[in-house]
Amino acid sequence: MSGWVSRLMIYDLEEGQAMPVLETGLEIAAPNWVPDGSALIVNGDGSLFWVELDDPELLEIDTGLCVNVNNDHGLSPDGDTLYFTDHSYGGAARIWRMALGVDEADPVEVTAKQPSWFHGISPDGRMICYTAVREGLFGIYTAKADGSGETCIIEGAHRYDGPDFSACGEWIWFNSDRLGESELWRVRADGSGLERMTEDAMVNWFPHPGPDGQVVYLAYPEGTIGHPSGFQVELRLWSGKDRPVESLVQLTGGQGTMNVPSWSPDGKAFAYVEYAG
Repeated sequence: MSGWVSRLMIYDLEEGQAMPVLETGLEIAAPNWVPDGSALIVNGDGSLFWVELDDPELLEIDTGLCVNVNNDHGLSPDGDTLYFTDHSYGGAARIWRMALGVDEADPVEVTAKQPSWFHGISPDGRMICYTAVREGLFGIYTAKADGSGETCIIEGAHRYDGPDFSACGEWIWFNSDRLGESELWRVRADGSGLERMTEDAMVNWFPHPGPDGQVVYLAYPEGTIGHPSGFQVELRLWSGKDRPVESLVQLTGGQGTMNVPSWSPDGKAFAYVEYAG
């Protein structure tokens, strides 16, 4: 999106409105909130950046030889370890982890197989969840935090993407077009109990369960193929099976707006990126 401006935003659920944090000519994406609530992490131009909320500016994080980081990244619950997906080696998507706050800490590759795209980590920090392609099939996978014990939770001939753990750690939410348009689904972390969670005319992507069980997600117009950028999209809030979904924000965005977990630690707000031409 050459020539576009990126706006890093925070939506306050109690106030019912969004507030700008930072505006930049660099195409940034996919904010994560750090555990103490003081900063956000975003990516842009192959790098990761730390943004202090009290004094917002893009402070580059040194990721060593990983210089092609994309918008699939996140922090361990204690904030000590940063996980990210990088395409520096042969173009394949690889998941890496790196200690934060340690001088000269080198990233360590997590997954033995490619392509793999990081998306979330369990509340106890023991498991990661990610999207992967194995033998030509998209699937949702888990592994231990060090990458061992890769387990396929669900896969098939259709798209499976955007996995994220619920706050209780029992469920993994994701999006899939297994029945047509992309809708939100959830499955237990052991692969049982598959449930469809949305059924509407929108094309729904990237569900992120919050601390209190609400789920914020990205909704494209009907008929959208994939998850492109620069579209008129909505951020929607799912609050329970018996409650209507609420449209919170309409914006220009899509890919990069909210790919990964972006809830504040107290569950009162979430971060996202919007774009303006």
